[in-house]
Amino acid sequence: MATELLLGGAVYSSATPDATALAVTDGVVTWVGADAVGRALHPDADITDLEGRFVAPAFVDAHVHLTSTGLALTGLTLNDAVSRTDCLLRIAENVATLGEGELIWGCGWDNSTWSGAEESDGRFPTTAELDEVVGNRPVYLARVDEHSAVASTALRRLVVGLAEAQGYHPDEPLVAEAHHMVRAAARALVSARSRTLAQRRALDAAAEVGVVAIHENGGPDISGLDDFLAIADLEHPVEVRRYWGQAAQNAEHARELVAITGADALAGDLFVDGAIGSRTAWLREPYHDAPEATGINYVSPESVLDHLRACTEAGLQAGFHVIGDAATAAVVSALDALAAELGTPAIASRAHRIEHAEMVDAAQAQTLAACGVVASMQPQFDATWGAPGDLYDQRLGDERAARLNDFATLAKAGVALSFSSDSPVTPIDPWATVRAAVHHNHPRNAISARGAFAASTRGGWRAGGVNDGLTGTLSVGAPASFAIWEAEELVVAGSHESVQRWSLDPRSRVPALPDVSPGRPLPRCVRTVHRGRDIYRAESN
Repeated sequence: MATELLLGGAVYSSATPDATALAVTDGVVTWVGADAVGRALHPDADITDLEGRFVAPAFVDAHVHLTSTGLALTGLTLNDAVSRTDCLLRIAENVATLGEGELIWGCGWDNSTWSGAEESDGRFPTTAELDEVVGNRPVYLARVDEHSAVASTALRRLVVGLAEAQGYHPDEPLVAEAHHMVRAAARALVSARSRTLAQRRALDAAAEVGVVAIHENGGPDISGLDDFLAIADLEHPVEVRRYWGQAAQNAEHARELVAITGADALAGDLFVDGAIGSRTAWLREPYHDAPEATGINYVSPESVLDHLRACTEAGLQAGFHVIGDAATAAVVSALDALAAELGTPAIASRAHRIEHAEMVDAAQAQTLAACGVVASMQPQFDATWGAPGDLYDQRLGDERAARLNDFATLAKAGVALSFSSDSPVTPIDPWATVRAAVHHNHPRNAISARGAFAASTRGGWRAGGVNDGLTGTLSVGAPASFAIWEAEELVVAGSHESVQRWSLDPRSRVPALPDVSPGRPLPRCVRTVHRGRDIYRAESN
């Protein structure tokens, strides 16, 4: 029974806020404290000198799409494209590296940031313009939010009935059912080997940034059953909890879906609506830049209630993809109705989830809290699109945009928060996630670094049904899942004056965290450990 004693660092532990050392035996934290005491208590331990580094509970990314992430890491990404012309040039360069007829799967384009010499440089590429570059080749190019896509004619021709589907356009990006159909056709062209390599690359990338567990958000429209089943067969040290986004009609149907898919829960990307960038998020009032549009509702309010009831009665965790305020209202109304039937304790015992939760008001937050719903959110959305003049302002106008991703209101109401990336929409980069939550573009919506860190660690475990009070901490008896970081300065401070009530003076013996102020370098991971097992070590470590 070997013990590893880590000494000479800064250990983030609420139980022992000034700890500099910890001991791990058989994958469990067995002691936390000061160096000298640690040496005295563990004379035969294997010693690891932390050399002043920061040790903290490892991260959980509670909303990931593994295959798409892996394909983005190794294939065509258009996040840095600055115009339509630039986008098409990058596609042409990619075509030159591939064999004839090989699928191009690209992602990340966001024309809300584009401009150029030509007026048309601010818009998306059309099908005709794409065909001029790629010829008779299947090409799928997902918008950055993954809720619309440009597709070449060669790929479109593989989809029977595409022209009759909701969201079809012969030359513009596809949305809704038409997008789901063409995405499925593109998925079918990804070989099983390529898919496995992509999934492993995504998990490797997670481990490299201190993540020991992810939640795969699959479903019929986002990844397909073959992809979802393949993830279950992966052997990788990063823990994977799989969510299948398909609505259940009743408890028996819910159990059948779990039996068929092997899913851990019927939650994740069960789309009530789409995304703001693609104008498919379901809104109560029209889009600011498209007065004729209010988005798309994929799952009726009646089906939302049926799914919640089915999973609650079957003892399963349910959940929905919810972004627009109309979608939020539909889920909250269903929770109210179910609470009247079954009572809030029955609902809360399942820890149901809502993914994204970008447009939630104070009254709705109270309902979510009373029903024990976990809000699985992505702070990097605000960092990417929430500044004045950015995408949220463009689509919604500044008044509505200023209320998006209101972490403070949810936390104040007592809603359990779980932070994640929605990769490949934003990168798996947990310290960037913490920074984005602390330094929100609208300060009144921000939370403290301590709260953001908890939502990225313990919050992820809780979102996955683990709420034992130990997992996600560095307390005695907790699983030894942690990461070691090179960090410049450790601080105990709030982000903005408006959230100082969450900040605590160092004299209160609250453990310090790395300074995530804008402009400061974020911590670099040098080692990731899950349940006592190394799953990543930096080469220079």
